[in-house]
Amino acid sequence: MTHTRYAFVKAGWHADIVDRALDGFLELIPRDQVDVFDVPGAFEMPLLARDLAASGRYAAVAAAAFVVDGGIYRHDFVAQAVVDGLMRAGMDTGVPVLSVSLTPHHYQETEHHTRIFREHFVQKGREAAQAALVIGRTRAMLAAA
Repeated sequence: MTHTRYAFVKAGWHADIVDRALDGFLELIPRDQVDVFDVPGAFEMPLLARDLAASGRYAAVAAAAFVVDGGIYRHDFVAQAVVDGLMRAGMDTGVPVLSVSLTPHHYQETEHHTRIFREHFVQKGREAAQAALVIGRTRAMLAAA
């Protein structure tokens, strides 16, 4: 069965930046084909992504987060756990789970950095949509062969 619906999971931390990934995603995939799900932070994305992928409703699941060094915890550990969890969700379910999760080495909450990352997230959202479409076409071709 070919699915024409997509799930987009987005973390609430730095929503002013992360939400721009959805904007980019929707430039390539029509809004009426995308179900959007909010989670508190990046760490909560893999479980929901796995559940959405396992539901059988979606051609792909994209997950967006911005993991920055908050000075309290090791953000690189969180980022690695998130990416590993998203990859496992895709491998375990057979549904593409795409990461739009970025971990910059240097981020300061300045207008300049915020603008740069907002623009970058739009591009990363477009790239996730393109990947979802290409993977879907390739898998459909393989299934037909």
